Amino acid sequence: MFKKAGLISLILLMSISLLVIGCGENQNAQEEGLSGNLVLAGSTSVQPLAEELAMRFMELNRNVKIDVAGGGSGAGVESSANGAADIGMASREVKDEELAAHPDLKPIVIAQDGIIVIVNQANPVNELTLVQIKGIFTGEITNWQDVGGKNAAITVINREEGSGTRTAFNEIVLHGESFTDKAAIQNSTGAVKTAVNADENAIGYISMGSMSDQVKGLKVNGVEPTIDNAKNGDYPIARPFNFITKGEPDGLTKAFIDWVMSGEAQEIIQEEGFIPVQ
Repeated sequence: MFKKAGLISLILLMSISLLVIGCGENQNAQEEGLSGNLVLAGSTSVQPLAEELAMRFMELNRNVKIDVAGGGSGAGVESSANGAADIGMASREVKDEELAAHPDLKPIVIAQDGIIVIVNQANPVNELTLVQIKGIFTGEITNWQDVGGKNAAITVINREEGSGTRTAFNEIVLHGESFTDKAAIQNSTGAVKTAVNADENAIGYISMGSMSDQVKGLKVNGVEPTIDNAKNGDYPIARPFNFITKGEPDGLTKAFIDWVMSGEAQEIIQEEGFIPVQ
């Protein structure tokens, strides 16, 4: 009887010991996990994608907090350079003069994006050539009937100075020529969509990942604005999405960027309507 009681006591003592050890191991594992805060700032085109990626990363790492803010690609480069953000965001190539001024900046392409030329759903025009688009946005073409539409003045919607989407569009479509000074200026992708949706004669451009049935995307040179067409080079208006760090990323910054370049995150990038790079 005593032997049996002693055996039961021994089993209970071992169970308690294992429980204590297990709790200690779990606590150590939690303490060894990622923790800390990250700040991302810059392009309003990259911002929604970065928010989705940050949300998933925080779900995987409960002790990590990531704040994502807009401000434009120029602000993204500057916030990285001056340390206001751990990661800057730019929806364009980082300019040579920016790299010359801040040689320690490190751009990392996390995705590719197409730029879609959009019009109102009621507009009968379904496609334009690059030459026609350039003519509209430089102010040489001012009436829809000149490009197969109805007799109505074209309302050009443009992005603000510093926008990565504007810079990329200017380089790819206008080849550096000046935009028309008669365009209405909007400060975000969402604002461009809203303006085009409200004006039957408006035309603008937005990130491919932000496309919705609120507006109509035009074929360019006869090519549909799809991810596959942008990825294989058939669609002519595409640009990179960059994360920018000051020097080589390390610590939590490196862990987040490494994850963004992983298979899981690249799948999220594709699900959000952008072009994965891995």
